[in-house]
Amino acid sequence: MSQQQNLAPPVIELIDLHKTYRVGTELVHALRGTTITIRENEYVAIMGPSGSGKSTMLNILGCLDVPSSGQYRLSGEDVSKLSQSRLARIRSRKIGFVFQSFELLPRTTALKNVELPLVYSRTEHRRWHAVTALERVNLLDRMHHRPNQLSGGQKQRVAIARALAQQPDIILADEPTGNLDSQSGSEIMDILDRLHDEGQTIIIVTHEDSIAAHCHRVIKLMDGQVVLDKLNGRPTSLPRPTNRAALHEREVVVS
Repeated sequence: MSQQQNLAPPVIELIDLHKTYRVGTELVHALRGTTITIRENEYVAIMGPSGSGKSTMLNILGCLDVPSSGQYRLSGEDVSKLSQSRLARIRSRKIGFVFQSFELLPRTTALKNVELPLVYSRTEHRRWHAVTALERVNLLDRMHHRPNQLSGGQKQRVAIARALAQQPDIILADEPTGNLDSQSGSEIMDILDRLHDEGQTIIIVTHEDSIAAHCHRVIKLMDGQVVLDKLNGRPTSLPRPTNRAALHEREVVVS
């Protein structure tokens, strides 16, 4: 990485991370001493075959699980040993999730789907944040449509807007194009590329080389260990002086 990007503050620090599960009488070592630092505005792909530890790492990065040993610092805060209730609060403030299966409420409009997490986090001006997020993914004209009235690509754009509405420190995307045709998948990656260019830190868990090619760093796991951590060919965007909150300052008319 460039000297400038090395100076960017760390968003994620995994330090000698281990995760062990007990399956019957057998111990399964899902992660074995993982140490990774991801800095602000990095665009990272995490790859690996089935059983490599990707899902375990995803759950820990998303504060859905905690390591057996080692440390996980998220934006400087050690979240390794926190209770589930405290992890839930951190998830709602710092992590925006984008899932392969969209995870939208079927009887609820796009606008309400984006707004709902803001209700749980007690965010003020929820409607404004939700509408602004939908504008950022070019979906204002569909904000009153329900999921069954949207294409797969439009559903994923709603999911990205839902992640953006909370102004998270990171967007964590799990196979974000896995349920989409090639054209819709390309459009979604174009949106993620643009968000990264605007300063957003993005981590994508994927098994597709074509998706990883969009990222400027690729981390590969095998048997619970990092076996490759390399820079990709895609040019990196350095953190910009514009505050991410400022991206929400333009006025949006809610109809």
